[in-house]
Order: sequence, then C-alpha cells, then structure tokens
Amino acid sequence: MSWLRYASFRRVFSRLYAMFDPIDLVTGLEKRELTAHLAGNCDPFYIRPIKKGPGTFRRPNLIPSVNPCRLVACSCSPFDHHVEFMWLFNDRPKRCGCGHWFELCPVTAITPPHHVK
Repeated sequence: MSWLRYASFRRVFSRLYAMFDPIDLVTGLEKRELTAHLAGNCDPFYIRPIKKGPGTFRRPNLIPSVNPCRLVACSCSPFDHHVEFMWLFNDRPKRCGCGHWFELCPVTAITPPHHVK
C-alpha cells in the first residue's frame, strides 16, 4: 500500500512544480530571437551561408542586411581553401574576383537600431 501513497503524492507534487515555458523566463534580445524562431524565421540575424545563384550583373546574388553595409565572404571555387572578402554597400552591386555579382537586400531587424549620440 505504500506505493499507492507514493503515486498519489507524486501526482499532487507534479501539479505544484511544473516547468516554466522558456519564453516566459527570457527577456530582451533573446526573447525576440525565440519569438522569431517560433514564428518560423530560423535565421533572424541572417548569418547562415547563402548559396550562390546565377550571379550576373542583371541578376546578382542578393545578400540580406539590416545595415547599409556588410562584409561578405565568397568561396570562389569549392576546391579553394580560402575565401575572398569584400564590403557591400546599399544600391551598389559589386563583382567578386571569380565573376559573381553581389548586392545588398535590405531587411527588417528584430531589434530597433541603436542611435549613437
């Protein structure tokens, strides 16, 4: 009969102490990141690698950016062991040494921009 008391105690005890939802415990930037992830945006900071498309002047590879400029790394050949870095600016497509064209695509940020005084 002792196991019956233990089972009833366990049932009552489990109702008293439940695990909280992580979204209720976090604040600030981490909370915005979790809500973006729950909404379906698995890359809210746009840092995952992007596969290169045609990369012509008329159809450049679009690089998402929240800022007016962004540092981009291009692996020109799959057999190279290094990457080529270049700065991209708004409304100015740029050509890499391998011949692919890149252009910034403005996107909205998950955080409001910080204003420097």
